[in-house]
Amino acid sequence: QVLLTESGGGSVQAGASLRLSCAGSGRAFGGYAVGWFRQAPGKERDFVATISWNGESTNYADSAKGRFTISRDNAKNMVYLQMNSLKPEDTAVYSCAAGPTPYYSPSLYDYWGQGTQVIVSS
Repeated sequence: QVLLTESGGGSVQAGASLRLSCAGSGRAFGGYAVGWFRQAPGKERDFVATISWNGESTNYADSAKGRFTISRDNAKNMVYLQMNSLKPEDTAVYSCAAGPTPYYSPSLYDYWGQGTQVIVSS
């Protein structure tokens, strides 16, 4: 069992930065790939970024490339999403998820956090 808790969301102006954190419980957390997903009101959940269990492989949605960076610190059971140059269209609830492989499909992730709200105003 892995429990995930996100933090770091907030309300910012366009162009600002935020760093989201995903805290994982349990010694097994370091063996899981972790993905960040987001869901805006009335829309489906979208893939943002993912990182392999050892941090050596990362992948990003086209909307995140060049602006967002995913990283992890397994010694601290933490995964981060650094978001720069935020845009109003980045407004959503951001959730982290843990699963066996770093893939873009949310259906392949076994454990989910509750999410953290990000609001970007123009």
